[in-house]
Amino acid sequence: MKLYTIGFTQTTAESFFGRLLDAGVARVLDVRLQRDGQLAGFAKARDLPFFLRELAGADYHVLDMLAPTAEMLTSYRERATSWDEYAAAYTALLDERRPEASVSKALLDRGALLCSEATAEKCHRRVAAEYFAAKLGGLDIVHL
Repeated sequence: MKLYTIGFTQTTAESFFGRLLDAGVARVLDVRLQRDGQLAGFAKARDLPFFLRELAGADYHVLDMLAPTAEMLTSYRERATSWDEYAAAYTALLDERRPEASVSKALLDRGALLCSEATAEKCHRRVAAEYFAAKLGGLDIVHL
């Protein structure tokens, strides 16, 4: 089973949707705290289901339980929290929320965790993907 991750910043819509299509992503799983911000561009939640269906043949799902808290995100963005501290706090939040109990392997299989960061290196979507791989097993993580 493959679980993908993808970010939308620093890319074009053509590249973004092309990567999803080329990888065979069946559904995008939105893990953002703020899905309709001014900087979301083509990835605004109100437009994304249409674009995904028409351009990539993919579904759209919001997974609020995988979004960080506003306080965590603000602290990290304002550099009051290091990446390592943020990742540890986010993992603790996932441990508390237990998304593995309600998010099925079927939903994750060929799904792509979506966030804004251009790369997965320092993004909570990578941490969430690794969390699911550890809890559920059998997931091959691919960062698009």
